Amino acid sequence: MRTKRALIIEKGMLFFFFTNWVIQMKANENDYKKYSDAIDQIQQGNDAMIDLFNEMEGDRELISFDDKVVDQIEKAKVKFGNDAVNEKINTVVREMLSWLDLEDVD
Repeated sequence: MRTKRALIIEKGMLFFFFTNWVIQMKANENDYKKYSDAIDQIQQGNDAMIDLFNEMEGDRELISFDDKVVDQIEKAKVKFGNDAVNEKINTVVREMLSWLDLEDVD
């Protein structure tokens, strides 16, 4: 069961409402400003996360490697480096795909 809660800031006072009871905190002008700024930053962070979520694109799986191939790729990357292994795999796949007639596919 979720507890209803709310936060209300009035000049000089900060109220937390939890279901049927209230906690009152006295705040001076400096504290009020800090809480207000913190809430603004939280809201900006939430907005940024929502924007990132809305801009995400789903990954599409191009090829599924079996576990043995994945293990070999990981070992090769350790031994030869990411760039070298990526280049070799791309070269082999590009060559293999050149053998296929793909001209009529968009």
